[in-house]
Amino acid sequence: MATNTDFLKTLQLETKNDGTWTGVESMSSSKYIASYSPVDGALIGEVSVTTKEQYEAIIASSKAAFKTWRLMPAPQRGEIVRQYGEALRENKDALGRLVSYEMGKSLQEGWGEVQEMIDICDFAVGLSRQLYGLTMHSERPAHRMYEQWHPLGIVGIISAFNFPVAVWSWNSMIALVCGDVCVWKPSEKAPMCGVACQKIFTDILKRNNVPEGVSCLINGDYKVGEYMSKDHNVPLVSATGSTRMGKIVAAEVASRLGRSLLELGGNNAIIITENADMDVVLTGAVFGAVGTAGQRCTSTRRLIIHSSIYDKVKEVMKKAYAQIRIGDPLDSHNHMGPVIDKDAVQMYLNAIEKAKGEGANFIVEGGVLEGTGYESGCYVKPCIAEASNEMEIVQSETFAPILYLMKYNTLEEAIDMQNNVPQGLSSAIMTDSLKQAERFLSAAGSDCGIANVNIGTSGAEIGGAFGGEKETGGGRESGSDSWKAYMRRQTNTINYSDEVPLAQGIKFDL
Repeated sequence: MATNTDFLKTLQLETKNDGTWTGVESMSSSKYIASYSPVDGALIGEVSVTTKEQYEAIIASSKAAFKTWRLMPAPQRGEIVRQYGEALRENKDALGRLVSYEMGKSLQEGWGEVQEMIDICDFAVGLSRQLYGLTMHSERPAHRMYEQWHPLGIVGIISAFNFPVAVWSWNSMIALVCGDVCVWKPSEKAPMCGVACQKIFTDILKRNNVPEGVSCLINGDYKVGEYMSKDHNVPLVSATGSTRMGKIVAAEVASRLGRSLLELGGNNAIIITENADMDVVLTGAVFGAVGTAGQRCTSTRRLIIHSSIYDKVKEVMKKAYAQIRIGDPLDSHNHMGPVIDKDAVQMYLNAIEKAKGEGANFIVEGGVLEGTGYESGCYVKPCIAEASNEMEIVQSETFAPILYLMKYNTLEEAIDMQNNVPQGLSSAIMTDSLKQAERFLSAAGSDCGIANVNIGTSGAEIGGAFGGEKETGGGRESGSDSWKAYMRRQTNTINYSDEVPLAQGIKFDL
């Protein structure tokens, strides 16, 4: 497999990268993270691991930058974000290729992830002129009440490997226009993407004479993430990853009465009704299950199919899976690339064995691909199994292209099956019935943060708040009014009379 890596030169990535750009480069770090591509097993580069000394210097730099950044008018902060969006447009091809090469998702998805970054920059620019508060009537004469929103300070961002650039931008671009400064710990499985994003943004900051501490990068494993979780200087930690990780972060941040914004696991289902459009079902279900090699938190894990069309859907899916092209994700002819690493391969194999041990019937068998083009050992076959929703393996999130099929007879039964898992991120129903769609979207319907009709579970737009319930963590990022998570609310009362009347008619005469 010969992959063209000229995009690394375009992004000016070095063999070894410090990756902080916060005035602390002179501090030594003897440890480096090596990033190997799951596409061909080649070494992409190395990124230095942030030491505790470096971390403390970065936080000091961020605190100093915040004093300047918070006083800059929000529309001016939005202008900085706008310029970053323009820089991303210029680098979309190269950065998208890096995402695809380092993470393994298809090139179309790599480009799409950078487009998400561009879109959230556009959204944040508009938001910079819409950070609205409220006014309200006071019960006291000659008094005015209102509430306003102020920046929090340092926002710590911990992102996962599967969206190595977009999720950071969802958080950071909104936090920045809100007046916060950001410290980002990318996944140690995709550190070069973090370096590339930081390099581009640092150039924008320098060009505008903005302190570099406005946006900082730290690198390492969970121990580096713990620096932020335990740090009273970081009032908000936004963490994306597994439910197990989220519980640790939430407990640590809560112990110091900080805030956490959590985007955790998903176990997403599509309900396919008896009157669903099969063309819509096919596209939504297949992309949802195999896109990003099943490594999205919104990946489709379960198809809950009406018994009257179960056999038909099963055959349609089997035929579709036989046509999926697996290989180099930088080849636009391929639908699916590798999983992130060999640990992910083993997790996939373990899940298949566990499913078989619990009685699942595989109608499309899985396995690891070998031979020419698959030398990295990270390419697996997407597979389909008939299973019960109560199986332990079905109740768990497996970050791999494994899809479970199950039957239902009534819509109420289907909704109960969909909801009867610990996670609550994304959900969908395929139906041409308005009544069924509205029932699914009602308070008695899906219990997920995202509920779609006639589209799959995967592929959220930045205009809507993204997040889920239950073990998904309850956080909301990206659009709508998610900006409020990155700010603190302040209620103000102004007395413009010559007296001091007390609320509730209390008398206090001196």
